[in-house]
Amino acid sequence: MSRSSDLRTSGPRRYQHGAAGAHGVPGRLVALLAVASGMTVANLYYAQPLLSSLRDVFHITTATAGLLITLTQVGYVIGMLFLVPLGDRLEKRSLITALLTVTTVALVAAGLATGFPMLLVASLISGGTSVVAQILVPFAASLAPDHARGRIVGRVMSGLLTGILLSRTLSSLVSDVAGWRVVYLGSAVLMALLAVALRFALPKQAPTTTVPYHQVLRSTVTLVRTHPALLRRGLYQAAMFGAFSAFWTTVSYVLTGPSFHYSPVGVGLFALVGAAGAGIAPLAGHWADRKLTRPMTGLAFAVAAAAFAVAGFAQHSIVALALAAILIDTAVQTTLILGQHTIYQLDAGARARLNSAFIATFFLGGALGSQFGSIAYRAGGWTAVSFLGAALPLLALLYWLTERGADQHKAIPVSN
Repeated sequence: MSRSSDLRTSGPRRYQHGAAGAHGVPGRLVALLAVASGMTVANLYYAQPLLSSLRDVFHITTATAGLLITLTQVGYVIGMLFLVPLGDRLEKRSLITALLTVTTVALVAAGLATGFPMLLVASLISGGTSVVAQILVPFAASLAPDHARGRIVGRVMSGLLTGILLSRTLSSLVSDVAGWRVVYLGSAVLMALLAVALRFALPKQAPTTTVPYHQVLRSTVTLVRTHPALLRRGLYQAAMFGAFSAFWTTVSYVLTGPSFHYSPVGVGLFALVGAAGAGIAPLAGHWADRKLTRPMTGLAFAVAAAAFAVAGFAQHSIVALALAAILIDTAVQTTLILGQHTIYQLDAGARARLNSAFIATFFLGGALGSQFGSIAYRAGGWTAVSFLGAALPLLALLYWLTERGADQHKAIPVSN
């Protein structure tokens, strides 16, 4: 049992009969959470298809341009570590509104940037406050009944993952028509509208703990030590997201290079193929509810490694490259849903902190994947990126072979 002397727990809001969907949560609320998650996390990826253009605009190197993606994801990690745990400590609706306000201001600054350093700083801040997506996902988990939690989280995550994938296409199209600055300024408008919509639509949810902020942060570290599954799933996803980031950070250089001569719009349209992988999220949630987490995790690692093998031979075939993109995105999304379902069962009173540690771990892997992917491309071209991308899920697969049932099911609540 969780210690309750310093906790104030609020259970899922009970909706009146007829207001809730088949799984106890109104369908319109689930849809809004999915859209909101996708819109906020998209801020991390708008720059990916623009790297070639930004490199020329600011007269910087390929590796320096890749730093924009890296710092944005580093900001996200910082936000996961220091802001998301507040989801257990503060009333979530007010916290979400405050973070979206800061995100709006940072995106305006990015859109008005007069130099690359200013764009980096603004992106770091907007990345940090875009963790709203990772407050909304455990919010949805807390509203869902136990028997349907995997499916509800899967639906919200499908929106988040679709936002990641469609952000590249939207960014390319908007920048081609109106310039790269409008990408950031347009997102600022969307964040302001989203803040208002969520303020009116979300139910109030009382904090699950009343301990001081510094103790909330300390308890997050304690959760990592207490729950082996939390660290394991974080490392699994760090490897997968590192591979994912290496692919999408560098593929724009391949598509705009001599083999394909794609414009930024063409790069963005190519990103649409990866969006097909978002459809796996509800299915992955179903697998989690059926307790197929471990076998499907191992299969996803194998699929990701195979996809990079295909990508390595796809430098001159857009069909093969598209197939690799779909397989990579499908595998990464599968392990993400399975991982979140696993950690949400560890301690119902600490879901925000559990999610904080989990997402921070794998986004650090993503940030490293972006930077190492850029370095690998500069050093050895697409072949080097393919080797890097295949090695990461293979390392995760080797680690998966050491998994024991106790690691995945041991749960000692440490809500404070």
